[in-house]
Amino acid sequence: MTVVHHPEDARILHRQVRALVDAGHEVTYAAPYTARGVVPRPWVTGIDLPRASERKRLKAVIAARRVFRSMRDKVDLVLLHDVELLLAVVGVRNRPPVVWDVHEDTPAALSLKPWLPPFLRPPVRFLARLLESAAERRLHLLLAETAYAGRFRKAHLVVPNETWVPDHVSPPGDDRVVYLGWLSEARGVREAVEVARLLRPHRISVELIGYADPQSRPLLEQAVAEGLLEWRDFMPNDEALKRLDGALAGLSLLRDEPNYRHSMPTKIVEYMAHGIPVITTPSPRAVELVERYASGVVVPWQDPEAVVRAVLRLRDNPEERRAEGARGYAAARANHHWPNSARRFVAQLEQWAEEGKRRRNAGSGRSGKGGPADRGTVEQVERAEQ
Repeated sequence: MTVVHHPEDARILHRQVRALVDAGHEVTYAAPYTARGVVPRPWVTGIDLPRASERKRLKAVIAARRVFRSMRDKVDLVLLHDVELLLAVVGVRNRPPVVWDVHEDTPAALSLKPWLPPFLRPPVRFLARLLESAAERRLHLLLAETAYAGRFRKAHLVVPNETWVPDHVSPPGDDRVVYLGWLSEARGVREAVEVARLLRPHRISVELIGYADPQSRPLLEQAVAEGLLEWRDFMPNDEALKRLDGALAGLSLLRDEPNYRHSMPTKIVEYMAHGIPVITTPSPRAVELVERYASGVVVPWQDPEAVVRAVLRLRDNPEERRAEGARGYAAARANHHWPNSARRFVAQLEQWAEEGKRRRNAGSGRSGKGGPADRGTVEQVERAEQ
């Protein structure tokens, strides 16, 4: 279930749901299809929910709660993808095991929400911490980043934001730079537009692929109208990834924000997986990845001129460009190929579902309150995979 994410979200649909379906499980996927203008994929059973956006969230949470109550006897396990949905399951009895997939550092992320007035951010962050604490006591947790572990008392299985790495890729080209992902001020949308402006005389195009928040859309629409760049808005992940092939480089222009300091930008792994060099700002996880594999260039925060210099250097040095792309691809294939984590993910959900069935069959009435996996459970799953 999600009311915040796009139904075609890469982590939810193209990794987790696909992994469950490939393992032989039937998946019901409740998401805001109508609000996002898409239909469910044929390999899931879709349920339409309202979309939660900015301050309009209560209606979506109430609708999700109704769906949860109506489906609780029909499913073996429920996987939630939004902190808001913790409110949709609280107090519901005789429920199946419920799993919360922790996508981000929620308290830190709230500081980036332009729709949340500054005076409300401290109390809302406090509420988010309370929800996280309650979720750990009552639900199972999965973490998208090892760095999130410090917010919780117990150990939880980490299911990283990896990607499907193709068997073969094209070498990087010399006339197109790409960006794939959400577009916002904090993610460097203004820098990307300025990079496009500076690269225009060099006949290098800039292509942005991703949904833009309401504050960024006028800026992007103006840039498109001026012919500075191409903006393809949201594309399904499997289609968007094809646009990376043959690009000169991939951009990751995050600003120095608390929510990004300990997160690995998924787009960097995706660029590497498609054999193109990475140009990134110096968020710690990005630097670690790019420098470890010598797969790109690190530029200063909010410095479009430095980005342009890096692009031109790569364009003028084809051997360096191809070597960085090849090293990144090899590293992604060896260390960040989604099927490797998919097995652990599916095995853990199967274990929790089976435990829930046993509790319900025993008539305990406590399904979903068995608590999260401890370190032993995680290690058992990893040993079973081996």
